[in-house]
Amino acid sequence: MDLSMWLLLLTGLVVGMVLGYVLALVRAGARNQNLEIEVARLSTAITAERAAFAERLEAAQATQTQLGNEFKSLAAEALQMNNRQFLSLADQHLRTTQVAGQADMAKRAVAIEAMVEPLNTSLGQLRTQLGLAEESRVNSAATLTEQMRALATESQSLRTQTSQLVTALRTSDVRGAWGEAQLRRLVESAGMMNRVDFSTQVTVQTDDGQLRPDMVVHLAGNKNIVVDSKVALVGYLDSTQAQDETVRFERMGAHVRHVKKHVDDLSTKAYWDQFTNSPEFVVMFLPAESFLSAALDHDPAILDYAFSRNVVIATPTTLLALLKTVSFTWRQEAITENAQQVLKVGKELHARLAVLSGHLSKVGRAIQTSAETYNRAISSYESRVLVSARRLEDLDLVSQELETPAMVNSYARQPAALDLAAETPATLPDL
Repeated sequence: MDLSMWLLLLTGLVVGMVLGYVLALVRAGARNQNLEIEVARLSTAITAERAAFAERLEAAQATQTQLGNEFKSLAAEALQMNNRQFLSLADQHLRTTQVAGQADMAKRAVAIEAMVEPLNTSLGQLRTQLGLAEESRVNSAATLTEQMRALATESQSLRTQTSQLVTALRTSDVRGAWGEAQLRRLVESAGMMNRVDFSTQVTVQTDDGQLRPDMVVHLAGNKNIVVDSKVALVGYLDSTQAQDETVRFERMGAHVRHVKKHVDDLSTKAYWDQFTNSPEFVVMFLPAESFLSAALDHDPAILDYAFSRNVVIATPTTLLALLKTVSFTWRQEAITENAQQVLKVGKELHARLAVLSGHLSKVGRAIQTSAETYNRAISSYESRVLVSARRLEDLDLVSQELETPAMVNSYARQPAALDLAAETPATLPDL
C-alpha cells in the first residue's frame, strides 16, 4: 500500500476522532459558550490541518512518483545487468556443451560407422543375391512360359482326344469292347489267370439260341460266377455336358433307365440256369464308379431293383474286392484238399506201421524163445558135456581147453503198441 493511502487513512482517523469529540461535546448539551469557541477553534484547526494534509499529500505523491521513476530506472539497470550475466553464462555453457558434444558426436560417429559397416556389407551381398534371384526369376519365367505353352498344347490335344473318345464311346460296339477290356484288366490285376481262374466269351446253347457272357469266374468246388460288362454311357455323357439343370436332370433319368434296361436284359437271360454250380445271380459290371454313383444319386433304389432280379451291380472297386475274395477262397480250398491228402497218406502209413509192428513183435518173441532155448542148451552143456570133457584135460590127453559159452541175459524188447487210429480224426477239420 503506497504512502498517500496511509496519509488518507491517518487523516480520516484524526478527523473521526475530532468529530467524535465534537459530537461528544454537542451531546453534553453545549454546557457553555466556551465550548462553542472551542468548536470554532477546532474547526479552524481542522481546516488548517486539512490544508496542511493536502500539501503533505501532494508532496508525498510527488515523492512517490520520483521513487517510482528511480525504481524503474534501477530495475531496468539490474535487469540489463542480469541479462548480460545470463547471456555470458549461457554462452560459456553453450561453448562447453558444444565442445563436449562434438567429442561425443565423434565417438558416436565412429561407433555408428562400425555398426553400419556390416550392414553395408550385408546390403551389398543382398544386392548381389537379388540380382541373381532376378536373373533366376527371368529364366524361370521363360521356362514357365515354355511349359505353359507346352501344357496348353497338350491340353488342347487332350481335349481333342477326349472329344474323339466321347464320340467313339457313343457307338455301342466301341462301348462294349471298352467295357470288356476294363473287366479283363481288372481281374488280371487281382492275380487271376485266363482259362484257369476265369474264362472269357464262353458260349452256351439254349432253346432260345446262344448265350455268351463276357466272363465266367471259376470258384472253388467247381462253382462259377457269370460276369457281364455293360456300359450305360450315352445318358450319362449327355447329363454331364448339359448346361441347363432341367436338361441335366432329364438326361440323368435316361441314364438310370439305361442301367435298369441292362439289368432286365441280364435277368431275362438267367445265366445261372445255363452254368452248372452257379449261384442264382449274375454280376453286371459297370467299368466306372461314376456310372453307378450318378445313377444312385438320381435313384437310390436302383441296387434293390437289381437284387430283386438276381443281378448284382459291381464297379471296379466292388468287383475287385469280390474277385480277391474268390481267389482267396480258391487257395483255401486247395489247402484243404492238400490237407485231406496228407490225412489219407497218414492213415495208409498208420496201417503199414501196424503190420510192421506185428512182424516185429513176432520176431521179438522168436528171439526171446531162441534165447531161452540157447540158455537151456548151455546149462545142459555145462552140467553134462563139459564135465566129462574136462576129465580128458585132467588126464592130459588133450592140450586145448574148452571155452565155456556165456549165457544170454538180455531179451528182445517188444515194440510199443500203435494206436494212431484212436488219435487221428477221420476227417480233417475245416480250415
